[in-house]
Amino acid sequence: MNRKGFFKTAAIAAMAVAASALFTFGVSAEEEMKVAMVTDYGDITDQSFNQTTYAACKEYCESNSVDFTYYKPEGDSTADRVAMIDKAVADGYNVIVMPGYAFAEAIVEAAEFEPDVHFVALDVSEFDLATAAGEDTYSEPNVFSAVYQEELSGYMAGYAAVKMGYTKLGFLGGMAVPAVIRFGYGYVQGADDAAAEIGAEVSLNYAYGNQFYGDSDITAAMDTWYAGGTEVVFACGGGIYTSAAEAAVKTGGKVIGVDVDQSGIIDGQYGEGITITSATKGLAATVKTVLQAIQEGRWEEYAGQIQNLGMVSADDPEANYVQLPMETTIWTDSFTVDDYKALVAKMANGEIEVSSDISAEQPAAETITVEFQGNLK
Repeated sequence: MNRKGFFKTAAIAAMAVAASALFTFGVSAEEEMKVAMVTDYGDITDQSFNQTTYAACKEYCESNSVDFTYYKPEGDSTADRVAMIDKAVADGYNVIVMPGYAFAEAIVEAAEFEPDVHFVALDVSEFDLATAAGEDTYSEPNVFSAVYQEELSGYMAGYAAVKMGYTKLGFLGGMAVPAVIRFGYGYVQGADDAAAEIGAEVSLNYAYGNQFYGDSDITAAMDTWYAGGTEVVFACGGGIYTSAAEAAVKTGGKVIGVDVDQSGIIDGQYGEGITITSATKGLAATVKTVLQAIQEGRWEEYAGQIQNLGMVSADDPEANYVQLPMETTIWTDSFTVDDYKALVAKMANGEIEVSSDISAEQPAAETITVEFQGNLK
């Protein structure tokens, strides 16, 4: 969501609160909270959105004696997703958690006919929902969606890479959707600022695969990058990391993960130490916070809103909704945990400002050289 869209949500939230009197928020004493997660087009072992969301739901529900299950659609279509939502509701589940922008049409369709069900969406923007609804804006009292300020964790990743000593970088996005673009533009800004600080000469290859999975064509492009001197690629787009990692191992190159800490799956498949860090979103924290609010009868705090989540703490990096994983990032003498904490504090305090503007067709930089290659396919 751009800044204009973000500020627009304030008005939408106010409208939702006004409308809340028409609905029963939270779970009443007569109604037991039951949580169902529906996967998008992946499975709960994808080491990304589905798995993180599933694990967070499961952990919260087991800890709070709440019934939980998940449903996997038979195919990758709105009809398939709606069918699983309908099945969950028919089975008695009154909180439906859905990760990923692919749910926009399904949410618009299902929410209208199930006003007593709480729909919790992750990374489904107001633009996605409004487009699906054929309207300029979208807000329903039984729907909440969390989107994230990807440009901030992208900035952290780019800044860290240069501070760690890498001077030949790459950005491989999936499809050029707003969230991926924000990650990429933030990455460029972070690398640019770090290069300016230390006087480094940095170059950056920038491209989109035009899909969210790797294949032989994209791997061939990554082979060219790494063979040409690229040291680390930020692979930003679901399973597209496979192409970056396959190429990286041939030259001793590195990869940066996205959305969740992907070091486990990438290093597990391609070799220990390939993933230097990941630009993550606080999916688990969001899920647990919202489920707790529903269980405690505080749904009105979220009803009808699309919240744009980012920094909430200058002192505790792990409390923020966008971050680098502190336990698995490969820290160096030139970029330590303390250096990262100092960076987070500056970002949270406004000393460092990161633009969320993605209106330009390609990222701009003042210090580093960016070779924009558009779509690889």
